[in-house]
Amino acid sequence: MKSYIKKIESRVMEIFDHLHGNAEISWKEFKTTNYIAQFLEAEGVRVTTFKDHTGVIGEFGEGKPVVAIRADMDALWQEVDGVFQANHSCGHDAHMSIVLGVLLVIKEYLPNPKGTIRFIFQPAEEKGTGALKMVEKGVVDDVDYLYGMHLRPIQELPNGTAVPAIVHGAARFFQGSIMSDDTHGARPHLGKNAIEIGASIVTMLNNIHLDPMQPHSVKMTSFHAGGESSNIIPGSATFSLDLRAQKNETMEQLAKKVNDIITFLADYYDVEIKMEMGADVAAAEVNKQAEKLMEQSISEVLGKKHLRPPLITTGGDDFHFYTIKRPRLKATMLGIGCDLAPGLHHPKMTFKKEAITQAIEILTRTIILTLEGREA
Repeated sequence: MKSYIKKIESRVMEIFDHLHGNAEISWKEFKTTNYIAQFLEAEGVRVTTFKDHTGVIGEFGEGKPVVAIRADMDALWQEVDGVFQANHSCGHDAHMSIVLGVLLVIKEYLPNPKGTIRFIFQPAEEKGTGALKMVEKGVVDDVDYLYGMHLRPIQELPNGTAVPAIVHGAARFFQGSIMSDDTHGARPHLGKNAIEIGASIVTMLNNIHLDPMQPHSVKMTSFHAGGESSNIIPGSATFSLDLRAQKNETMEQLAKKVNDIITFLADYYDVEIKMEMGADVAAAEVNKQAEKLMEQSISEVLGKKHLRPPLITTGGDDFHFYTIKRPRLKATMLGIGCDLAPGLHHPKMTFKKEAITQAIEILTRTIILTLEGREA
């Protein structure tokens, strides 16, 4: 397998260079979708695209089991050298290249697989909504095993190492507004002070107590009230909240506490406080059997001394919505050490490209082990 991976390495790097140079933001991955669809068709696999959104599915083989591998497609919109542009600073260009590389290797080493291999190219991971759309379209309804991957920053994993599971945390974001009338600074009793209400929200958020053994946090990340006139008490304000929890159950408890606080303060101050939820990212639900298969592949490719234990991180990924919505799925994510620096989402992010071919071999071996029904 290593010799064939070496043979396709230059082609995979060409794929990466193309995807890196043609980055597209969430739900607008039109050229990326066309490029991947044409690539899959040229390789003779069955291709599915969608009329109402981006994304593409490739399929190889027949029958059960169905083993799927997912790559996210979208880039971030950020400032690079003073210019705002779509930028693959989260490594999704590498993820797509890895999955296309897996396809090339699988066709060579498993031309007649005993089962179906599905290649999922998913849009809008950065929005936290792409996986939910794929679930809605039934893409994983018949899938038995699902594998994902993500480059990891140097602070978490050095180059040449890997983890068999990424245990992401849950994240939830709220936009809020306090609505009342402004009043004269000399007559505070005639109105409500939105700044005081905001201070009460922060105080009560800081007094939320959940199980200390379960990591969690809630923070007010923005608050805007008042104008240039210092003799006006602002009645209205807007604010943002950032909620984090390592487990989905803890997130639900935390969100209920936050909503209870907002309801109480709205009644106490006799004002209207509205909150709307923005992005909502689920915490990881890792299947131990899938994790063991990935662990075995990492050991075979990199050696046991380069295998690291599952990585617990406060970051999030909508990959985990697949298992939340379809609990029967056996899923895990490969974490790829590649000396990624300065960090994910940094406009000048770089990583060691040889990690792409290492990941191709790990994931190919994992799929083969899965189809053969072998366990570590």
